[in-house]
Amino acid sequence: MKIGTMLLDVMRGIIQRPATGRYPAERKPEPDRLRGMLHWNPEKCTGCCLCSMECPSNAIELITIDRAEKQFVMRYHVDRCAFCEQCVLNCRFGCLEMSNEEWELAALSKAAFIIHYGDQADVQAVLEKFAERDAPPAAA
Repeated sequence: MKIGTMLLDVMRGIIQRPATGRYPAERKPEPDRLRGMLHWNPEKCTGCCLCSMECPSNAIELITIDRAEKQFVMRYHVDRCAFCEQCVLNCRFGCLEMSNEEWELAALSKAAFIIHYGDQADVQAVLEKFAERDAPPAAA
C-alpha cells in the first residue's frame, strides 16, 4: 500500500463520522415486523402440533398432558430457533406470535435458552418427568 493512499484513508477517517451507530447508548425504535421471542397462548391451542411439525429447526416441542382437558406445555428452544416465523404462519388458531420488543436474547448459560410455556403445575410435572428420564441409572 502506498503511503499517500494510507494517509488519505487516515485523514478521511478523522474527518468523517463512523458508519456504525452507538448502540447501547442510542437506541432506535424496533421495526414492527422484527421477529423476536416466540410467545404462546395456551387458551387458544388445541394441541394439533402443526407448529412443532413445521418448525425447520425443531425449536418447538408441544407436550400433551391431557388433550380432553386442553392441558399442554410448550418447550421452546430459543438457541435452535431460526426466527423464520413458520410456526406462526402455520398455526390455524392464532396461538403463536413473535414479539418485536423482546429480541435481545443473549445469555451466559444454556439453561436460559429453554423456555416452558403453560400452567405452572403442568410445567413442573413435565420438568420432573424429563428429570427422571434424563437421570443416570443408579449403580447397584
